[in-house]
Amino acid sequence: MLKRPALFLIFLLASFAGFSQYNQTARERKDSIRAQYIEEYPDHFAVWPMLKYRSLTFKMVDTKQDKRVNFNPNNTYKTGAGFYLFNVSFEITFSIPVPVRDESIYGEAKSTDLQVNILSKSVGLDLYYQNYSGYYRDDKDVEVPKGEPYPDRSDVVTKNMGLSAFYVWNNEKLSIRSSYNYADRQKKSAGSFILYGTINSFTAEGDSALLPASAQQVLGTGSDFNHLRITTVGLAPGYTYNLVLKRIFLNGTFALGPASHWIYSQSEAGKEHRDVQLNTAYTFRLAAGYSGDRFFVGSGIVWQSRVVKFQDIRVENSTGVVRLVVGYRFREKGFLKKNAINIKI
Repeated sequence: MLKRPALFLIFLLASFAGFSQYNQTARERKDSIRAQYIEEYPDHFAVWPMLKYRSLTFKMVDTKQDKRVNFNPNNTYKTGAGFYLFNVSFEITFSIPVPVRDESIYGEAKSTDLQVNILSKSVGLDLYYQNYSGYYRDDKDVEVPKGEPYPDRSDVVTKNMGLSAFYVWNNEKLSIRSSYNYADRQKKSAGSFILYGTINSFTAEGDSALLPASAQQVLGTGSDFNHLRITTVGLAPGYTYNLVLKRIFLNGTFALGPASHWIYSQSEAGKEHRDVQLNTAYTFRLAAGYSGDRFFVGSGIVWQSRVVKFQDIRVENSTGVVRLVVGYRFREKGFLKKNAINIKI
């Protein structure tokens, strides 16, 4: 009576042992391939001084005549330092009290930028929050005399928040971390398909209509709002490639795909408008630099954009960051040999 159960148990144990051996062999093969393409530094931590510029802009465009009005903040640069410690990457930045442009012409802007970034060998997650106040209006059809101030909208406030995630298929040969938080070093050129997913909410509002009556007449129906909210959910396939020439690296990443937008606007008179639209959104990343076993230097650009059309106008919202770093890897000792998640602020 016990013979069949015993044979079945032996069969299960043998199957499990065989499956475990197969998995072990597959992991060893994957690690072997990865070692040929990627140098990891599990026993090092890194420090890098940095200079950063972030931007949150939007524009309104007349879909019939291609008339456009841009809203730009007079941003300041930020300086600070980044760290890769306990397998955690984070950055601390402070505003440099020098505006990008003359405040007497382009006005004064205030901004808050927070970001949490988690990067593993194959998966990445970005959580972000931006709050900007103070914009100047750049109307392409209205020439501003040299030395004269642009129309100032210090009351305009924008908020941009959300999360995006991506998956890298060919993580045996390509390290996305090597170009953006320097946890690894790419040794050979390689590329991979990548899939981005995003959930985002963008809000712009002012004490009065964002456009004057004269511009509203040109752009048409829908341009009289003083409050706008766009909520976006998107999925974007793309490709990323690391080009390596000895210790010099160049990474390019681009993803484009369908996105669903929920649009809400309210005019100064209190009239509400709601719409749902399906189109596309894209993400672009570019990074370049030098990465040695200890010393590294790099620069990077991350740009995201979405476009929605409602009534007679098209609204384009873009966020971007430009970053320059110089860093050094140190060997870990004692309590520094810890692990944690990868956070970036």
